[in-house]
Amino acid sequence: MDREPARVITLIVVDDHPVVRDGLRGMFESAAEFRVLGEAADGVEGVDMATRLDPDVVLMDLRMPGGGGVAAIAELTRRDARSRVLVLTTYDTDSDTLPAIEAGATGYLLKDAPRDELFTAVRAAADGRTVLSPAVASRLISRVRTPLAPGHETLSAREREVLRLVARGTSNREIAAELFISEATVKTHLTHVFAKLGAKDRAAAVAVAYERGILG
Repeated sequence: MDREPARVITLIVVDDHPVVRDGLRGMFESAAEFRVLGEAADGVEGVDMATRLDPDVVLMDLRMPGGGGVAAIAELTRRDARSRVLVLTTYDTDSDTLPAIEAGATGYLLKDAPRDELFTAVRAAADGRTVLSPAVASRLISRVRTPLAPGHETLSAREREVLRLVARGTSNREIAAELFISEATVKTHLTHVFAKLGAKDRAAAVAVAYERGILG
């Protein structure tokens, strides 16, 4: 007998192509741990639906007639929505990726991502963890490249350790447990990392770190 999952992750799909929406709905509804609450054809409708239905995760396309994804992400961030936004798009150019991350997206995947990778990314996003693969991070480089200023500090060993865990999608609580430090200390390390790398958030910090060879 199949056992019900301990937690069901709710999501909505925002994409202007009905075939894509149907495909994603079918994919996620084939797994008991996910429940698709609704579908929207543009960013404006997506914001309204996310506000009404309060899903754990919003799968958001970027380029849609009637309301793009970046504006929708920014609006959800402005409203302090609980939902995490995972961008799922065919576009991987610098001009698409960075604005979405800066607007408040938790992660960024391409539509050709394998089913298991997509499921893993939605689970991570639902937990508030950054979902940014090295392949996508490399596409952000030209927009987030910030040369070190004279006298600029390099990352300490512990800061690099924290950043490596962030790059794996590890939450602050999990980082604290793994490194035997408090969550407050983790946040302090991240604040220093952001300042030293000239990054606004976790995703941007990971992208810069890949560019500078800090993460390989």
